[in-house]
Amino acid sequence: MIDTHAHIYAQEFDNDRNEVICRAVEQGVNQILMPNIDLESIAPMLETEKAYPEICRSMMGLHPCYVDADVKQTLATIHSWFEKHNFIAVGEIGIDLYWDKTYRTEQEFAFVTQLNWAKEMGLPVVIHTRDSISETLELLKGEQDGSLSGVFHCFGGSVEEAKAITDLGFHLGLGGVSTFKNGGMDKVIPHLDLKDIILETDCPYLAPVPHRGKRNEPSYTELVAKRVADLKELTLAEVDKLTTNNATKLFKL
Repeated sequence: MIDTHAHIYAQEFDNDRNEVICRAVEQGVNQILMPNIDLESIAPMLETEKAYPEICRSMMGLHPCYVDADVKQTLATIHSWFEKHNFIAVGEIGIDLYWDKTYRTEQEFAFVTQLNWAKEMGLPVVIHTRDSISETLELLKGEQDGSLSGVFHCFGGSVEEAKAITDLGFHLGLGGVSTFKNGGMDKVIPHLDLKDIILETDCPYLAPVPHRGKRNEPSYTELVAKRVADLKELTLAEVDKLTTNNATKLFKL
């Protein structure tokens, strides 16, 4: 299995990161992909990758919640890192209108700018949306020239939204929300094509049932896989194999 979205470098893991990663490997998670969020997260992310080079892989991007009035300067610094390090994706990027709409214009600018980086570098993008799927899809449609690929991470939308995403050539990242009783994904996942799905935890956030409300970790990827297997009436082995193949191709692992 591959946990395609894990903030394993976060301070929540500072006291037991090695144990957490060992648990993941024991559970069959052999790769952990780490999205960047802001300027402060770069150093701990790269340190984690250096400590676990066979397991942890880094992305580079500016998360929409960390966009502010200095967006151009921040993006210039983020972009400069692509010349210094080999990243597997541009991420995580996107639009978030849940917490604060103050910098919506700047968020849109950052998103489109980073989509264009991905096109120039031939890298996939990892997209964060919150209260913004339609707005994000509109911007993505304007930039999709056939060369963009990637994933809408932490997907929790409708069948129609899933179709709009996959029609643009993008994957759906399924995580802990898929296991929530009130998450609504039990009505959506049966209609999804497994070729479009990759697995993630988004740890330390959004832990799947039965750990909901606690710290999430990469070993819980299997709980998401089991949920998908149950809803798709497949074996866990089938879901593991297909989603791992999807992630391996998408991120060129």
